[in-house]
Amino acid sequence: MCNDYRLLVDAASIVEDFADLKITIRFGEGVPNLEAREDIRITDPAPIIRTIDGVRGEGDLVQRRWSWPGPNGRPVYNFRSDGRTFTSNRCLIVADGFYEFTDPKPGKRLKDKWLFAKRDEPLFCIAGIWRDTPEVGEAFTMLTMPPGPDIAPYHDRQVVILERETWADWLDPSVPAASLIRPLPAGTLAVEQVG
Repeated sequence: MCNDYRLLVDAASIVEDFADLKITIRFGEGVPNLEAREDIRITDPAPIIRTIDGVRGEGDLVQRRWSWPGPNGRPVYNFRSDGRTFTSNRCLIVADGFYEFTDPKPGKRLKDKWLFAKRDEPLFCIAGIWRDTPEVGEAFTMLTMPPGPDIAPYHDRQVVILERETWADWLDPSVPAASLIRPLPAGTLAVEQVG
């Protein structure tokens, strides 16, 4: 499951990318200082885009903690989408890459680290949900699903990567989640071993 991802683009680039899709990005809490990060890990603050009072075609970009504490105290950083409807608190998690880890090759101690990025797209969005918790305030998690063809050789689950044309639909809770959660076609993701 994804426990590390990457975002190297700045807020202005995110706004520009969303404008191409006729989605206006607002900054209800001010423009965040987004530093380029190779590794965004569980409990780190990171940018998400969420709906503004249900208005279609607009999103509020805020920084929130990745994961909330589960009932057992462990962080909820991935959440199974299977059979769920997600009729509120949807968000888009902006990324330009994410990592999966596989068992190390013989003679190597650390797991092999693989970077997945969308071919020919500077950034993409992962389907997420957010909630307000008494322990950490507002936080988000990534939705997961069975793996698509590009991920299956590396892991038995994957994060839900939304096609660009569905970003506004994901922010609209009246659009059924099941119609948006689907694997990307084979060859959509570039894969590179980075560790």
